[in-house]
Amino acid sequence: MKLPLVFLVSSLLHLVRSRAPLNSNITKLPSNEAPYMNIFNNGTRGYVGDKSRQTPFPQWLADFTGLSEWPGLNPPYIPLDFIDFNKIPNIPRYGQSECNSRRKQLLNNKDVCSFDCDACVEKDDIFTCPKLSQTFDDGPSFATESLLNHIKNKSTFFNLGINIINFPSIYQKMMDRGHLIGTHTWSHPYLPNLSNEDIIAEIEWSIWAMNATGHHLPRYFRPPYGGIDNRVRSITRQFGLQAVLWDHDTFDWRLVGSNNSRHTERDIYKSVINWIRKKTGLILEHDGAFKTVEIAKNIYDLIGPDQLNVAECVGGTPYLKTFPS
Repeated sequence: MKLPLVFLVSSLLHLVRSRAPLNSNITKLPSNEAPYMNIFNNGTRGYVGDKSRQTPFPQWLADFTGLSEWPGLNPPYIPLDFIDFNKIPNIPRYGQSECNSRRKQLLNNKDVCSFDCDACVEKDDIFTCPKLSQTFDDGPSFATESLLNHIKNKSTFFNLGINIINFPSIYQKMMDRGHLIGTHTWSHPYLPNLSNEDIIAEIEWSIWAMNATGHHLPRYFRPPYGGIDNRVRSITRQFGLQAVLWDHDTFDWRLVGSNNSRHTERDIYKSVINWIRKKTGLILEHDGAFKTVEIAKNIYDLIGPDQLNVAECVGGTPYLKTFPS
């Protein structure tokens, strides 16, 4: 017997209220952590400055870049001989808030194919899955460990490079539990507004963070804010990356921090119930904040462990290459 939607959502909200208070079973932020936080405009926290627990800066990377430490929020561009700038189309840069003002121009130019502005996808973009499956952006973070302890299936995490090198132990736990990890850039910028060189820097440093910490090269890439067009694609393809988008968005980040949004948890769970009935798709969620992780755990309880990671969704390989530890 199918239960009414209102009953399912009400039951779930009762379960949420009956749980321990938020963060009660999660390691609290160290008192010295505040200076290292950067709050991105989607509520994500990037951690910079505490070098004592970072992934060690490897000698091979020092030899290649001429640097001796990991960058801050703005990674430097390091030229790569395999990047062919002639393959990058001359698509003008545009900001995240310019979709409406430039919509006519973008729609009339089939060479742009902007996902966040016009929901345009290319043939090699992944945006759905034959089984309804969760995906998580913006980690690793202090909140991620609670999510790892809760979910039983092997899921997909799109990690920020700057967080990877600052949370290497949590990254290792993701790997140990068989989760698929893709890149989410180094520091979460809106890529269509960057120069070609800055896009390359965001990608190369995120890949180097994954290599230095997890000894592998990513196969899958998710653009922050869904900000991808054919200029961005032409660059990420040269790294061997395949873009992973989504067809279900929780908008969970709206519940983080000081966002004055009318979007509620009840709205999210109502949407999830509808997606469960459809049985397919990739859900966009976030593990960069405690609030979104608690919501993710509740969504998992609704869907259950019968989910796929992105590689399984498309019958692909998990990584471009893995190296001995």
